[in-house]
Amino acid sequence: MNHRQGISRRGFIQLGVGLGAFAALGRLQVARASTFTDYKALVCVFLFGGNDGHNTVVPLDAPGYNSYKAARAGLTLPPSQLLPVNTSTNAPYGLHYGLPELQSLYNQGRVAILANAGMLVQPITRPQYLAPNAVVPTNLFSHADQVVQMQTGFPNASGGTGWGGRAADLMVQANAAANFPTSISMAGTSLFCTGSQVQAASIQPGNYMAQNAMSFWPQSAADARALGQKEIVTSASGNQMVDAANKTMADALTLGPMLKSAASAANLSTQFPANPLGDQLKEVARMISLRSQLGVSRQVFFCGLGGFDLHSGESWNHYDLLTQVSQALGAFYNATAELGVQQSVTTFTLSDFGRTLQPGGTGSDHGWGSHFFVMGGSVKGGDLYGTFPQLVLGGPDDANTRGVLIPTTSTAQYGATLARWFGATDAELDQVFPVLPNFPVRDLGFMF
Repeated sequence: MNHRQGISRRGFIQLGVGLGAFAALGRLQVARASTFTDYKALVCVFLFGGNDGHNTVVPLDAPGYNSYKAARAGLTLPPSQLLPVNTSTNAPYGLHYGLPELQSLYNQGRVAILANAGMLVQPITRPQYLAPNAVVPTNLFSHADQVVQMQTGFPNASGGTGWGGRAADLMVQANAAANFPTSISMAGTSLFCTGSQVQAASIQPGNYMAQNAMSFWPQSAADARALGQKEIVTSASGNQMVDAANKTMADALTLGPMLKSAASAANLSTQFPANPLGDQLKEVARMISLRSQLGVSRQVFFCGLGGFDLHSGESWNHYDLLTQVSQALGAFYNATAELGVQQSVTTFTLSDFGRTLQPGGTGSDHGWGSHFFVMGGSVKGGDLYGTFPQLVLGGPDDANTRGVLIPTTSTAQYGATLARWFGATDAELDQVFPVLPNFPVRDLGFMF
């Protein structure tokens, strides 16, 4: 495999937008003080490990399917295991048979497919990729680097903020009255949610931060202890480190009751699947249900599911994982509809990268471009966006001879389309995604 390890010095200088702008993003300034009277939320669902897009979305026209079958060999899904969907041009595709809920939502116009997207510095073709000094993201095919890049939106492994957090930074004034975190990860610490102004919160589903030391009899003694703790953590000590720790504790003491209130107040009839992603999205739905009481106008959420690095045993493991994804996303959309906010909440998938078209034993190896889903009432669903690749080993869309897709749509274009819907102006999109000016299309058109 021809691993391109980074942006050459000459290639770096050639970039139309200097990547030195990344450093300035740590000081991203809000250029406007506009407020919003509506509510919007972006919900990122990250498929950790690199989801196999080749078996997630499959062409069903005879030439496309025959090419897919020839290249996939033992990983080929028969037509009987593909859920048919159509596009606005009547091009037939099939979704993996573990995705019935997403098929239904796609057919209702609530889910769109984004084809062959991935991290890019600028548009690149196969001959350009194979030439010396190709301008590509650093450390392609590395889990650690690509997870960071997909969350930061930077085609290198650096950057202390995520593009979700930077989008939330732009909405600081809209959330001025908020008494609740506006950027929340349900899947551990997340770069995606981290902004330069917005502080991200990391919350465990079902953990409302109750303190066992405050649960004893008599209640008056417990109340006195809680009052003493509050006085300690809200009093300045003169030591910056101690004050920072106290601030974190004070925030937790404030947040805990809010989370408990969200859990008890949101009497959703929607049933969520009992899997990790379902648990995360259930908590997100509960928090969204209290949007008015919490004074938030714009929110960013991050959820995740691991296990997609399937170098072996892909056939059954991929089905299990995609079943969890489909059930959780289907339930979440139903919950937003129950709350009447389906047009105000947009959910989308990301992953480290795609997989090789050619199998590696009973699995597949690290790739590049992949296919993603966008879901919500404001999504122009029931259609495929971007350019679906030719599934030919060594073909025009293959970075080598194993079916590593060269993305034809960049993460920057994907994220910018979502950020524009979220409320970012065109000029602000360049702040959030510094490489966006390198691409001719800034809005992919999948949002109303």
